[in-house]
Amino acid sequence: MKKKIKIHKEGHKTLLFTGLVLLAVNLSAALIFQNEITYWIAGSFSVVILIAFAYFFRMPYRELVIEDNKIIAPADGKIVVVEEVDEKEYFKDKRIQVSIFMSPTNVHVNRSPLAGTVTYQKYHPGKYLVAWHPKSSEKNERNTVVIENENGIEILVRQIAGKLARKIRWYLNEGDEVNQGAELGFIKFGSRVDLFLPINTHLEVDLKQKVKGGVTVIGTLPE
Repeated sequence: MKKKIKIHKEGHKTLLFTGLVLLAVNLSAALIFQNEITYWIAGSFSVVILIAFAYFFRMPYRELVIEDNKIIAPADGKIVVVEEVDEKEYFKDKRIQVSIFMSPTNVHVNRSPLAGTVTYQKYHPGKYLVAWHPKSSEKNERNTVVIENENGIEILVRQIAGKLARKIRWYLNEGDEVNQGAELGFIKFGSRVDLFLPINTHLEVDLKQKVKGGVTVIGTLPE
């Protein structure tokens, strides 16, 4: 039996508010213009808007990939960065950075790339540079989470707001236990998620590759 697509909880209030505003607009148009063509135009426009918002907040059913030694994609989107960098916030040493750009058409649920314990979490207010800007990982509004697996290996996940995204939601705090593929958070509209991995991680993705959150294997952890 095919599983249904749900509307994510982050979209419930947005859709309700949008629906009420559109209803008010339609009623106002009906009272002011009293014209059948105007009814159809306003009604059609309202339906399109509601469908677009529902599509953005969709949460399709997925068979999640669960493998202890694998790093699973935390988000849908396209790989825009694969490089060795100095991670300055937490590790303060060299890491492999893998960045996923999420367009407004992608599913925007963020998932934990591995199972473990949250050893660090910090929200940073900031700017709203375009999500693919090289400095967005350090300058934009962002939330950083570090997860340590049962073997003591830590992975840093950073949610980054983009030019359109103005709201980062995170569901994990220090000390929380999290399962691989569990919801980590949600970013409204276009945005980006960065991973900072051990330098000897075996990567299984390439630049510009499209990935699927909770499904695509980003890399294999060192033993």
